[in-house]
Amino acid sequence: MSTVPVYRWRLAPDGLATRRQLRALGLRPGGQDVAAQVERTRRRREPLVAYLYRVEQAKPVRPMTPAKWAALAKAHAARRVCPKCGRDAGYVIPPSLGMCTPCAFPEEQRAA
Repeated sequence: MSTVPVYRWRLAPDGLATRRQLRALGLRPGGQDVAAQVERTRRRREPLVAYLYRVEQAKPVRPMTPAKWAALAKAHAARRVCPKCGRDAGYVIPPSLGMCTPCAFPEEQRAA
């Protein structure tokens, strides 16, 4: 079992980046192992941990194909359709309600 180096917040050496930083550069980890981690201390709680990857070993992000775009659009549309009334709500239905607002709060309940 190997251990990874741990750096304090904002003190990681150049050449290492988090997933978000790699994504901003148009890169992805590409299957490489975690090279290091950075920790940010917090009062009375566990520290925040971010894993770091080597930038020179990162691979370019795979481009979106038309089929992927279509699948993503279909998934987003499914989150807008109310399962109770079947209408497009015009917004993403909150998981806490599980249905559109008019179905969750009928008119007679709102008037009372």
